Amino acid sequence: MRDYCVGVIGALGAVGGQMREILADSSINIGEVKMFERPELEGETAEFDGEEIPCEVATPETLAECDIATMSAGSAASEKIAPMAADAGCVVVDNSSQWRLDPQVPLVVPEVNPEDLDWHEGIVANPNCSTIQMVVALKPIHDNYDINRIVVSTYQAVSGSGVDAIEELKKQTEDIVNGKKPKAEVYPHQIAFNALPHIDVFRDNGYTKEEMKMVHETHKIVSEDIEVSPTAVRIPVYRSHAESINVQAKSPMDPDEIRELLSESPGVIVQDDPENDVYPLCTEAEGKNEVFVGRIRKDPTIEHGLNFWVVSDNLRKGAALNTVQIAETMVERDLV
Repeated sequence: MRDYCVGVIGALGAVGGQMREILADSSINIGEVKMFERPELEGETAEFDGEEIPCEVATPETLAECDIATMSAGSAASEKIAPMAADAGCVVVDNSSQWRLDPQVPLVVPEVNPEDLDWHEGIVANPNCSTIQMVVALKPIHDNYDINRIVVSTYQAVSGSGVDAIEELKKQTEDIVNGKKPKAEVYPHQIAFNALPHIDVFRDNGYTKEEMKMVHETHKIVSEDIEVSPTAVRIPVYRSHAESINVQAKSPMDPDEIRELLSESPGVIVQDDPENDVYPLCTEAEGKNEVFVGRIRKDPTIEHGLNFWVVSDNLRKGAALNTVQIAETMVERDLV
């Protein structure tokens, strides 16, 4: 296998830092790595496998040196840089929402739909974090039982909103404990000791943009025949998203069979022994690569219904890890 030149666009961001860490341990034979950042950060260094590498500005010339690049720099930057990179011969795996629903761009979770990488044209999109962990758990069930409806409620960590949200949660918690009135700046309301049923902007249909992402992305990744009814909630947890998922399938589902099926599925760890307080937790998922599934039980109110609980680190599998896994899969399939 040949060596590859790999770029990290948005190298100094929270997700970019995770990408650097995961790439250093990836299966890709990296002969050279290049770091890219905004012009005002040019020359700042980003650590990679013990080495400090100066950040460059993404131009057609600098991008042409890369075979593949992972990117987490926001939609506006991606709209400009991703096509520039593709034209220069560098395949971009983008973590923003810019290309996710573009019909010409594959939207990929490697455990679910790696075959979609075969028709890429230089840009591949990484799905939304809440969608990724859901479809990793759902795909084996859908393949075996044919899911036709999903009702999902998310409990999402503040790190999904960035570093400022983490700091706001810390400061609000300190203020409340010390008897001070907390200030809300990142979110429209206090997030400490609270739950906000409001992630991203509300659409005309009453759902938020985050909720509609889960609908449209599930359709693109898994099947347009699955009905999806989502509610997305922000909770005062620093890291790892949790989801309560109810599915209805065309075939009856036995919880023991589902546990066995998911235990054998790539990227999934079953933690399901509630009598001994064993079930997925945000605190235990943090820093780990897998999607954790538990509380698997029948829904007695509908035909062929099942409930379960899913937790995953939103900065790893929900962003950086899945992006790197896409890059690894493309190299394995000789698509770079």
